[in-house]
Amino acid sequence: MVESCLHFKEKSENHIGDTKYEEEYIVNSRGVKLFTCRWSPANYDEPKALIFLCHGYAMEYCARRLVKAGYEVHGIDCEGHGKSSGLQGLIPKFDDLVDDLSEHFTTISEKRENRNKMRIIMGESMGGAMALRLHRKKPDYWDGAVLVAPMCKIADEMKPNPLVIKVLTSLARIIPTWKITPTPDIVDIAFRDPQVRQEVRSNPYTYKGRPRLQTSYQLYTASMDLERRLQEVSLPFIVLHGEEDKVTDPSVSKILYESACAVDKTFKLYPQMWHSLSYGELPENLDTVFSDILKWLEDRVFARNGAKFEEQQKLANDHNASNPTPTKN
Repeated sequence: MVESCLHFKEKSENHIGDTKYEEEYIVNSRGVKLFTCRWSPANYDEPKALIFLCHGYAMEYCARRLVKAGYEVHGIDCEGHGKSSGLQGLIPKFDDLVDDLSEHFTTISEKRENRNKMRIIMGESMGGAMALRLHRKKPDYWDGAVLVAPMCKIADEMKPNPLVIKVLTSLARIIPTWKITPTPDIVDIAFRDPQVRQEVRSNPYTYKGRPRLQTSYQLYTASMDLERRLQEVSLPFIVLHGEEDKVTDPSVSKILYESACAVDKTFKLYPQMWHSLSYGELPENLDTVFSDILKWLEDRVFARNGAKFEEQQKLANDHNASNPTPTKN
């Protein structure tokens, strides 16, 4: 379990149009400096809910759409990713990354001004796997999850054959940082829009080499663990997947929908769409995906607010019944 972050530094904030943007570096209990950020709507007195992003790629693009709809969004670059410390592209231990997210997101949620706000976790690809693991750590804590092409199973097109996997697993103990996992170029098969592919390749904070052996091993074992335990997912969720995804397996998202014990669950499968639904698709497809996400969010916010209003009315009625107004003679 990760202890509370040791200290904060290098905090900054600015306004971009009607969005307030803040970024801050924190240091976790392992001494790793992690980049964190927050987007909040400047034209809302109170956000509709808190949304916590577990990355794949392009948190900023995703956040802007959510903030425009009235949500406060929090993100964090995991160790070895983005602007955070660590060897770029290396995941020493998947559980450590999940612990970092859990600690940071819980700290924000438990602030006095946030305790009564809805808490939604949202993750794409590897981030979807992290969101499910966050839910497993605290099954009753989160109010819902948006899972975009979650890494519940790595697609067969991305995996080497079983014999090679066995050899690479052994090598990961000896040369964990070597970039020799034989997989297709993820940028070419994840992002449908050619312009987005170019943007990803030119981004200095995005790892673009072959997966490091330890990273591959950690992601492979994390996805297998999730695939075995899909029935345990109990929180409200929407899972969205492109039918032509060659990175994570869309059939397992359907199995998640069918086998999860959650009562409130939604599955969206998009014909002809690829892996990166929140950033890498064609513009008209991005509009479709985010329309579905925002509708799902709005329905849950409306239901929660309606339930809170009914509870307040009941408390008021009970109070009036216990303290009747004296009648005048």
